[in-house]
Amino acid sequence: MNTNVKIAGVEFKNPILTASGTYGFGWEYSRFYDISALGGVCTKGVTREKRLGNLSPRIAETPSGILNSVGLQNPGVDAFIEDDLPFLLEKDLVTVVNIAGSTEEDYKYVAEKVSATGAHMVELNISCPNVKAGGMAFGIDPQSVGAITESVKKVCKKPLIVKLSPNVSDIAANAKAAEDGGADAVSLINTVTGMAIDRFTRKPVLANVTGGLSGPCVKPIALRMVHEVYKKVNIPIIGLGGIMTGADVMEFMIAGATAVQVGSANIFDPMAAFRIVNELTKEMECCKIHDVNELIGSLITQ
Repeated sequence: MNTNVKIAGVEFKNPILTASGTYGFGWEYSRFYDISALGGVCTKGVTREKRLGNLSPRIAETPSGILNSVGLQNPGVDAFIEDDLPFLLEKDLVTVVNIAGSTEEDYKYVAEKVSATGAHMVELNISCPNVKAGGMAFGIDPQSVGAITESVKKVCKKPLIVKLSPNVSDIAANAKAAEDGGADAVSLINTVTGMAIDRFTRKPVLANVTGGLSGPCVKPIALRMVHEVYKKVNIPIIGLGGIMTGADVMEFMIAGATAVQVGSANIFDPMAAFRIVNELTKEMECCKIHDVNELIGSLITQ
């Protein structure tokens, strides 16, 4: 049974990665199992300078999901490269570094720094607000998606994954713009903007008022968007959004994903990603699938 997949020339032993912001820098979960069992780890977002993140409270539970407004808390790219990255590079898995910024120059600076390391791939978080454009997110429209992708690709020596926001009018158009800008792959979906209210205080639960919704509640949205993007682009897709089981992985791959990222599940079940790796092989056996690549884009609509 083959579970190997390949994205932009990078081979993964299986299509299970962890999602940025839900898995720290990998060492946190190594206390529970050997993370080399995974196909890859996508780090929490790394920025040019150290960031403390948003004020608390910044996490709120919702039915079948979670709202977060952590605010990209991280030690900064230099500290990450020195203190956190070496641990991941010792593991037998693909290391994907998620990068973020507030300006085009920030993105390019971090991408260039990460490209000079042994990291295998870079994931570009374009849901960040562009401070030079009045705070509008880089990933809001095709023009800005294409522009930031092209700019970062010029200095990024590693395969570039562009992470797409679902909070847009046409995610497939944005994916196509990323492809045209030089992206080697796209990942989707990032969190859906939402909020929670305390009825007793009549105040928002989150200090930041709104946050990003993730978990099983967004899975139907994510599946639909993965399928829409699959029909539009020729580059590989990494699907994420509410993946809890091996069966979920198969559904995302049938919709068009080559690999997936497990996110919120890691927060309440530290063994989630490891469990899903094992569940996938069992699901493949059950469905008589000998090569996981057979699933990619195999959705029958007629």
